[in-house]
Amino acid sequence: MTTLYGPRIRLRAAERSDLPQFITWLADPQVTENLMVNQPMSLASEEIWFENMLKRPAREQVLVIEAQQAADDPREALRYVPIGNTSFNAIEEPALAAEIGIFIGEKTYWNRGFGTETMGVMLRHGFENLNFHRIWLRVFAPNLRAIRAYEKAGFTYEGKFREGHYQHGSYVDVLIMSVLRQEWDLAQTQKG
Repeated sequence: MTTLYGPRIRLRAAERSDLPQFITWLADPQVTENLMVNQPMSLASEEIWFENMLKRPAREQVLVIEAQQAADDPREALRYVPIGNTSFNAIEEPALAAEIGIFIGEKTYWNRGFGTETMGVMLRHGFENLNFHRIWLRVFAPNLRAIRAYEKAGFTYEGKFREGHYQHGSYVDVLIMSVLRQEWDLAQTQKG
């Protein structure tokens, strides 16, 4: 797979060498607060996950989100640092629909638009390169920061699984949001 670029990010294929960073992120309760991960991950279990992920089609493999970082010396090339990951999964044929997942594990990159930018790059890739018709996601109702980022990227509220997730001793709604190809095309036309 080729590397995908946005103004401040690039998305590249996950490598085995990324696993220790993934484990660090997934060990942080603030990071996993809004993920469907509810137990600590070991390096051994993450290695098994990685091997299974490599068996999936390329369009379903995890991409590492890397943010541009200015070089210390202006003569040096831009550097990129891993800040999270994203992927399409649950691809439905022949409907050409895919669920998307994302998390920013580096908390210093939270609330800076990197999630919205990543979603924009992934939507472009999903609609233009993979020919998806519908891209959707699940988000916990209390996760207002993510909901705002998804709305900025073009996602629309579609429905919910009432009390679909158990969190901190109570049940929360799981919202479904999506973007259709024609909505994305129209938004791109209006931007241009």
